[in-house]
Amino acid sequence: MFSFVVKRVGFLKDIPLCAIIFDSFMRFWMFLTKPELLDWIDDLEENVTRMPGTTIGIHKYGGTEFNYMGREFAHVHSNGLLDILLNTELKNSLMTEGKIKDHHVFKNSGWISFYLQNKQDVGYACYLLHKAYDRIKQKQDSMQLSPFVCRLQSGV
Repeated sequence: MFSFVVKRVGFLKDIPLCAIIFDSFMRFWMFLTKPELLDWIDDLEENVTRMPGTTIGIHKYGGTEFNYMGREFAHVHSNGLLDILLNTELKNSLMTEGKIKDHHVFKNSGWISFYLQNKQDVGYACYLLHKAYDRIKQKQDSMQLSPFVCRLQSGV
């Protein structure tokens, strides 16, 4: 159903709050049909909050967004679809293993999609989230360091 909505009525995401309301209904449906999935999502959120510098918020297209220093590195929808930003080299390597899929919308990017289907998937999802966290942390830290490095090199 989720992929049908994304493909056929994805334009509705541009209507304010529409995607968030849809995700809320999806969360309620999961509560009725697969309540353990909501526990797995809670486990992911708890894992991410233990990473220094991270925050959690509402994603603009529904679900929970994971940020490091204000920049998104992943989000999870209420149906257990976890979207994570990796670099394309790591993405291609992991895709050959067959555990992850290309992002359901942004095919030619560093984004990947991973579905939580059972309790064991939570461990692999945490592994992927740590990879994305390490990537964005390294990138952000080097961006914050570069003005300082430039000042040292110029003698200021």
